[in-house]
Amino acid sequence: MKIILDAMGGDNAPMAPVMGAVDAVREFGAQICLVGRGEEILKVLRDHHIDTLPEGITVRNAEDVVDMHDDPAGVVRKRKDSSMVVGLQMLAQGEGDAFISAGSTGALLTGATLVVKRVKGIRRAAMGPCLPNKAGGRTVLLDCGANAECTPEFLLQFGIVGTLFARNSLGIKNPRVGLLNIGTEDTKGTPLQKEAHALLTAAHDQGLVNFIGNIEGRDVLLGEVDVVVTDGFSGNVLLKSIEGTGYFMGSLMKHKIFKRNLLSKIGYLLCKKGVDEVMSLMDYRTIGGTQFLGIRKPVIKAHGSSDRLAFHNAVRQAMDAAENDFSAQLEEDLAKIKETTDAQ
Repeated sequence: MKIILDAMGGDNAPMAPVMGAVDAVREFGAQICLVGRGEEILKVLRDHHIDTLPEGITVRNAEDVVDMHDDPAGVVRKRKDSSMVVGLQMLAQGEGDAFISAGSTGALLTGATLVVKRVKGIRRAAMGPCLPNKAGGRTVLLDCGANAECTPEFLLQFGIVGTLFARNSLGIKNPRVGLLNIGTEDTKGTPLQKEAHALLTAAHDQGLVNFIGNIEGRDVLLGEVDVVVTDGFSGNVLLKSIEGTGYFMGSLMKHKIFKRNLLSKIGYLLCKKGVDEVMSLMDYRTIGGTQFLGIRKPVIKAHGSSDRLAFHNAVRQAMDAAENDFSAQLEEDLAKIKETTDAQ
C-alpha cells in the first residue's frame, strides 16, 4: 500500500510530515511518497541524522506550495506544481492509494473535487470525523468544515452518507441521525435547519435514514445519535469547542487536582495510564485526520497544526481508509438508493 503525503502542508512542515512518515514506515510498514521541495525534505532527514532515504520512502519534487490565503477556486490552475496539487494528481492517476495534507481545507476540498473527482451521485464531499461518545462508541459528524455554507439538500445527503459510513465502516446496523440545532423542537432553527428537518423526515419515511430529529450540541458526546448532520461552519465551531474543552479539562485536572499536594501527585502516578487514555480520545494527534467522504479515493485532511505524532497517525488512518474502500461501497449504495427512489 502506498500513501502520498504532502510534505509542505501545515504549520510544522516540512519537519512534522517528513518525520511522521519515517515513524509510520517503521511501525506500519507503509510505502510513503513525500511530495514537496526535495532539498528541504532531505535537509529534514539530515538534521535528524538520516543521511539516505529510509526504505519505504520516496520523494516526488514539487517546488510550489499552496498558501493558506490562496483562493481555493484557483489553486488547481495557478498552483499546478504545488505539493498539494501534484499529490492529488498522483492519487487520481493511480500512483498511490490515499493522499494526506495538512494544508488549506478549502484548497484541498476543491483540488480533490476537481482532480480526484466526487463519487457519482455526491453533490458535495464532507469532512466526517468520528468523535468518541459516552456510550463507548463513535459519532460521525458531517460536516465539520469543508462546506461552510450549505443548502437543505446538502444536509439531507450528509445524513445519507453518514448513515452509510456508520453502517459500513463502524458496524452500526441502523445508525441514528440527528440534526444539530438550538433546540429539539422541529420548529427551532433558521430556514436551513427547518427545511433540512423536513427533508430528513421524508427520507426517514422512505427508509433512507433513521432520523430521530433535532439534537443540541451537548447531546453529541453523550451518544444520543450515531450521525450528526450540520453545515460546515457550525460543525467546525462544535468540533473546535470540543477540542478546547478537552484541553481545558486536562489542564484543570493536572494543575488543580493532581499537583495539589504530595498525596495527589502519588494518586496521579497510580491512575496516570487511565488519564492519558481518556485524554487521547479527544487528541487530534492520536486520531490523525479526517477523511473527505464523497471523494472517489481517500483524501485525508490533517489538522493544520499537526506535529510528528499526528502525521504518523494520519498515515495509519489513510491506510485504514484505503483498505476499507468506503468510496466504492458508497457509490454502489447510492446507486441502489436511486433505483429505489426512482421506482417509487
